Amino acid sequence: MATIKELNACADELEKKFLLRTSPVAVKMLEKESDIPKDALRPKKDRNTHYAQCQAFSLSRRDGLTVAMLNEDHWCPAALLAYGMVPAPEVQDITKMHPYETFETGKYIGVLTAPLKTASFMPDVAIIYANSAQLRNLLFLTGPEGPSQVNGRFFPPSCAHAVVTPMQKGGYWVVVPDPGEFQRALGDEGEMMLAMPADKITVLCENMKKSQGMAWSYRDHNYFMQGDFPRPDFYKAMFKGWGLEDY
Repeated sequence: MATIKELNACADELEKKFLLRTSPVAVKMLEKESDIPKDALRPKKDRNTHYAQCQAFSLSRRDGLTVAMLNEDHWCPAALLAYGMVPAPEVQDITKMHPYETFETGKYIGVLTAPLKTASFMPDVAIIYANSAQLRNLLFLTGPEGPSQVNGRFFPPSCAHAVVTPMQKGGYWVVVPDPGEFQRALGDEGEMMLAMPADKITVLCENMKKSQGMAWSYRDHNYFMQGDFPRPDFYKAMFKGWGLEDY
């Protein structure tokens, strides 16, 4: 199990090596109020305002804030329902639109977020916001087991799929940001979310170090337009087997 200092360092390195526009986010589900760091922003208490959970993610990844969201801080029902912070209403039209995993009602009182590179708490989940090229190379870093551990969630609410799903199912989850992420949380049109149990960040970091300088590493994977480009040996072997030019 990695320490929080090791996770801090990995997140910082990933942010720099992948040229991420915003910081990876640390997410911790809160069981008691005493787990909230003293420096955490409490939106209703400190600003007399409310946010959606996607906006709290944005405050952490863009502004570097530690944010604690309890019931009184939320302004969107999706996270409250997904995180089991309120009972499901008798009329559940909102939850029937797109099914999503939820936590047991009453298990958690809130959710805590911060930039992973500076978080002072051990998170449950890490979320990386990346463009398609960054995401592709991040997925390469999941290693040989990646194809069997990478899954996706493509419909709202992304605040549920990026937190509840990896905590309950493990693995890596590619999540399409929902409309709130774009409209309310100032998300970029080209962004995707990659969510995982926080300890998997160290897997990405270790594999990133091994891949530096190789053709498929993010910083070395550059544009080129060249016919008869140099090919790996297994390409040549396949072409030879087909009776095609293999030089």
